[in-house]
Amino acid sequence: MPKDSSMQNTAHMPLPARDSFRQPITPWALRAWPQVLWQAGNTGVLQLRHLGTHVAFGGGGDDVGMSGQTMWGGDTSVGHTGVAWDWVQMSHGVVAIADPLSVITNLRLIGDEGEVLTSWQAARFLNLIVHALPWQDEVARALQKPH
Repeated sequence: MPKDSSMQNTAHMPLPARDSFRQPITPWALRAWPQVLWQAGNTGVLQLRHLGTHVAFGGGGDDVGMSGQTMWGGDTSVGHTGVAWDWVQMSHGVVAIADPLSVITNLRLIGDEGEVLTSWQAARFLNLIVHALPWQDEVARALQKPH
């Protein structure tokens, strides 16, 4: 396999044994999880933990420009929740979310009037969730692993 298309994974930590979520989880699998309705203003109380980070190694000689995905999840009173997003390394030691409008989740956020928010409306709240997580530390840890 060419070096520029290889990927490195950190270990996935499966959610606590409940239903069928005992196997390692990929970010893309979030789309198949049952939807969880959640009040948009209540996103700060989600207890999410790191489930895994994938690193895609570029063809260049340095670490700048590497990218990947990270995934976080947890349990709520109404089911398993998860969020995942792509990240990119901007410079040595600096990583950023690649596209703030492309957070993958099984959360369906509910507005103040009880309406389900559109993807556009939910993006603000999803980014608040991402911002509150220590995800950059986990990405840095994955980047330090031997290539």
